[in-house]
Amino acid sequence: MFFYIAAGLLFLVFAVSFLYDRRQLRNGVYLFLALVFLVGGLLMSLASVSEPAAAIVLLGLVLLIPLSILVLAGFLIANGVTMLRREGRRPANLLSLAAGIGIIGYLLLRALANAIQWKPLQVAMDTAGSLLAYVSILFVCFLLYSFVYGKIRHRRAVDFIVVLGSGLIGSRVPPLLASRLDRGRAAFDAERAKGRHPVLITSGGQGPGEDLPEARAMADYLVSKGVPQNEILVEDESRTTEQNLRFSKAIMQSIKPKYRCLVVTNNFHVMRAARIARKEKVRAQVIGSPTARYFVPSATIREFVAVFLTHRVVNGCIFLLLIASHVLPAIE
Repeated sequence: MFFYIAAGLLFLVFAVSFLYDRRQLRNGVYLFLALVFLVGGLLMSLASVSEPAAAIVLLGLVLLIPLSILVLAGFLIANGVTMLRREGRRPANLLSLAAGIGIIGYLLLRALANAIQWKPLQVAMDTAGSLLAYVSILFVCFLLYSFVYGKIRHRRAVDFIVVLGSGLIGSRVPPLLASRLDRGRAAFDAERAKGRHPVLITSGGQGPGEDLPEARAMADYLVSKGVPQNEILVEDESRTTEQNLRFSKAIMQSIKPKYRCLVVTNNFHVMRAARIARKEKVRAQVIGSPTARYFVPSATIREFVAVFLTHRVVNGCIFLLLIASHVLPAIE
C-alpha cells in the first residue's frame, strides 16, 4: 500500500506542478518517481498473489538493465558513425559516438577493477558509477518529460507563431530548418481554419557562412509555400535561442501587450526552448517538428547537456557529495 500511496502523491504533485507551469523540467522528475513507485506497487501486488512470478519479473527487470546498457552503447556508436558520414566532423556531431565509446570504456574499466582488485581503481570506478547513475536518471527524466510535453496539443487561440532559426546553407533553407517552417505553416493554417488570424514571426540573424539573415530566408520560404507576405514579421537580429525569444517577445508586446504565442522548433529542442521561454517570460507553448531519425540522438544529448549545465550549481554540489561518499571512506 505504501508504494501506491507514494505513487498517488507524486502523481498529484506532478499534476499540480504541470498545471502551474508545464514548462518546468522538475515535472519530469515527479513523473519519473511516480512511475517508479507505481511499478514497485504492482510488483508487491503480484508478490501477494504469486511470489515466484514477482521474483521472475523482478529478475527480468534487473537483467534488462545491463542488456539495455550494451544495446544502447552499440546503438550510439552506430549512430555516431552515421552522423560523421552525413553531417561531418563537427564536435556536436560526435556526441552520440563519444557517449557510446564512453559507456564501453566504463564497462571495460569496471571489469578490470573487479578482476585485479586494485583499490584506487575500484574507488574510481565506484565513484564514476554513482555519477553516471545520477546523470542517467536525470537523462531518463528529461527524455520522459520531453516526450510528454511534445505530445501536448495547444488549445488556446494564439496571436503569433514564432519559428526559431537553426542556420542556413548560404542562402538556402536546409531540411532541418524547413521542417520547422513547415510545422509553423501547418499551425498557421490550422489557426486560420478555426477563424483566427495569427501572425507568423521568423526569428534568426545572420551567422558565419550565411548570405543573408536566417529570418529573411525563412520568410521567403514561407511565401513560396503560400503564406501571404503581409502575415509574416521578420526578427533578424538574434543569434541564440535566448535572443530569438527575447527579441520576438519585444515585437509581439509592441503589437499586442497581452499576446499568446506558439513557438516552433525541432522536436529534440522543445524542452530546452520551453525552459528558455519560461526564463524570458514569453507567454508561449513550444511545439516540435519532425527531425531525421539519425540526427535525434546526438541532438538530444546536446540539449540535455545544455539543460544540465544551466543547473550547474545544484548538479555540481550533488557531484561533490557523491564523490566524497566514495573517496572519504577509502582514505580512512
